[in-house]
Amino acid sequence: MMQDAFSYCAELVRTGDRDRFLATLFAPARSRDALYALYAFKLEIERVAGLAREAIPGEIRLQWWREVLQKGRLGEAAASPVAAALLSTLVQHRLGADDLLAFVEAHRFDLYNEPMPTVDTLQTYTTRTSSALFAMAAQILGADAAAAARPAGIACGLARALAALPRHAAQRKLYLPVELLARHGIGPDEVFSGRSSLGLNAAAAEVRGLARDYLDATAVALGTLPRDAWPAFLPLATVRPLLNRWERFDVFAPAELSPWRCQWLIWRASRNAARIAK
Repeated sequence: MMQDAFSYCAELVRTGDRDRFLATLFAPARSRDALYALYAFKLEIERVAGLAREAIPGEIRLQWWREVLQKGRLGEAAASPVAAALLSTLVQHRLGADDLLAFVEAHRFDLYNEPMPTVDTLQTYTTRTSSALFAMAAQILGADAAAAARPAGIACGLARALAALPRHAAQRKLYLPVELLARHGIGPDEVFSGRSSLGLNAAAAEVRGLARDYLDATAVALGTLPRDAWPAFLPLATVRPLLNRWERFDVFAPAELSPWRCQWLIWRASRNAARIAK
């Protein structure tokens, strides 16, 4: 049954992306299944790099998703709860497959150990991944939110790059741009060593400042959106508090917010759009 597929997606999001799970509870009931399907797809694509020890198996899995989105492998897709729910969502909400295909393509970067070269490249990556997700979630909720989705996605992506720095360094992956690190006298090997330095802390501070700039731009754009679209952006409510907290912690030990504080921040933002990106 299709409802079983949507229930599977909701549980996957509940365990894998609690902020988005909580945010979706504030969406109209008619839209929640579609949002969970979209977010479950996100988790499935992000898991590919973690599960594949080498690039080739990851490429094969991403190619499977490309073919599913292009209406191939329909029998296999029907047997996958996430794929079945996602394809139903695409039809019901008239989402185009192109943005999802671009999302999959952008995540090929995760399969390799090539460093992120420039700030512009990182912004393009976060636009095709995180920003696209915000835009599609808003579309499910009936809003064209491209103006808010782009800066929201970049801000969220920059914060995630900082949060994942210890794990990425251990894997010899580098999402902080080489260009930015070089301005502060840092090379990739210094990051991979797992030891902080004045230069690395300065580079991280610059990323936090850039993320705050994009949050400010998001706050302005959110002011024009209808209330029904707010749940798409509620996961942003935890980003600025995290950035502020990280000012006091080592880059290799970024502090997390407690689940209860995250829940409170999302609830507070659900009542006032000005709280979402502030």
